[in-house]
Amino acid sequence: MKIEQRHEWVLTAEEAIVIQQRLRGEVVTIDRFGVVQFVAGVDVGFEEEGAVTRAAVAVLNYPELQVCDQAIARRPTTFPYIPGFLSFREVPAVLDALEKIQIVPDLLLCDGQGIAHPRRFGIACHLGVLTNLPTIGVAKSRLVGTFTEVLNERGAWQPLLHKGDRIGAVLRTRPGTLPLFISPGHRISLETAIAYVMGCTPKYRLPETTRVAHKLASG
Repeated sequence: MKIEQRHEWVLTAEEAIVIQQRLRGEVVTIDRFGVVQFVAGVDVGFEEEGAVTRAAVAVLNYPELQVCDQAIARRPTTFPYIPGFLSFREVPAVLDALEKIQIVPDLLLCDGQGIAHPRRFGIACHLGVLTNLPTIGVAKSRLVGTFTEVLNERGAWQPLLHKGDRIGAVLRTRPGTLPLFISPGHRISLETAIAYVMGCTPKYRLPETTRVAHKLASG
């Protein structure tokens, strides 16, 4: 797939905030997509003590969740690790990997936040706006927000709240495991995002999309 480059990636944190604030106005948090035949997961690892970013994309059919396409891309790391700026560190290599795949996914699950972000523009939002794909943030830990305890049963969830906004859901995908933090990235509502995450998580805590992409990104 071909992706338009909307901005530079070698930036200061202050310049990155300006980009987040500018692009977040393009984020859509209602369902704007058709039939989902292919879902994709993206994940990132690092090589050479962090100097090289290694991004992986795995495309699976849906609902069967069999791998249909995959790609890996590497590029020099140009942004430091700073909470709230994950996309500026990881997205450049992810875009390179997405440009290599032959099957364009109907839905992209990202290992990180969507609008559950202090500026409502996490990595899933950033990828969604740049690719114009529907995206979901599926994070293993909380960045911002408060929630009440989630029942220990598959599919149970509680809203994630921040400054009076419902920014996501704390979702139990498997009993006896820690919940995941789900938030819309782009062109999808929270309730629909929860449904697709559950559909991609038939057995383990993490979606199959994330599991496959993580194995690729980790080598």
